Amino acid sequence: MTRRLPPLNALRAFEAAARLRSFTKAAAELHVTQGAISHQVRALEEHIGVPLFRRHNRALQLTAEGQDYWPAIRDALDRLDDATRRLKASEASGLLTVSVLPSFAARWLVPRLGLFRLRHPDIDVRIAAAAELANFVRDEVDVAIRHGHGNYPGLHSIKLLEEDLFPVCSPLLLQGGGAPLQAPADLLHHTLLHDETKAGWRSWLEAAGVTVPATLRGPIFTDSGMTVAATIAGQGVALARSSLAAHDLGQGGLARPFALSLPYDYAYFVVCPLAAADRPKIRAFRDWLVAEVDESAPGAVARLGAA
Repeated sequence: MTRRLPPLNALRAFEAAARLRSFTKAAAELHVTQGAISHQVRALEEHIGVPLFRRHNRALQLTAEGQDYWPAIRDALDRLDDATRRLKASEASGLLTVSVLPSFAARWLVPRLGLFRLRHPDIDVRIAAAAELANFVRDEVDVAIRHGHGNYPGLHSIKLLEEDLFPVCSPLLLQGGGAPLQAPADLLHHTLLHDETKAGWRSWLEAAGVTVPATLRGPIFTDSGMTVAATIAGQGVALARSSLAAHDLGQGGLARPFALSLPYDYAYFVVCPLAAADRPKIRAFRDWLVAEVDESAPGAVARLGAA
């Protein structure tokens, strides 16, 4: 059934005038002129076909029809106001679903989430960790942290974090009595931990001036977070991305045997649908992420341990 409702402004003008028994007071409440209130009420009376007020000099009196009509309009506007307030409140608090790669979630985001909750206790973050790109509608995702070149058509996107590649190992490896690890060439005598491509190690070794053999052997991991975990466990030396190694370097779980680093091709981006970019929950989370990156100085690591 098609609704043939009067204009909302006319209903608001009528409700205020009926409640205050004055066009002048209704105009002051709604921040319009008295003439505008009178015009809206007349338009409403013409729409429904009955008079709603009797106008007597300075007095304003509801007709019988107006007396019957006013409580229903008042209640409808109250319900609309309540629904709007609840919706606004839900936009600033409650559940926020974040799609993110498992490696970034485990090694960068999760250790910092306590800091976000301290600042925004009314927002409950749900981490949806998966390697696949999320569908914002189907998967009910609010915001995503994606790893790539930043080409995300139809989405609001800001660059969050660029990365470097450098070798990391367990501090125990540097203290052990096995093969020395004093020069980059010494890496060839250690177990090298790889991602699926193995390309990173070859590029870094060549940049360090090492003659690289035709084959670089060692365990291969499909998830960079697993590579870092294996490194902490002392299973070998990994070529780690700076974002995934930062927390464990600060906490002493990892060490950097060499200072040389290479820029990584990909970066992290915070993305969401264009229409959702200014939603309070999303804006709060995005602003916090950017602030965390900006504060990723040596002192920021100590804050993570205290969170």
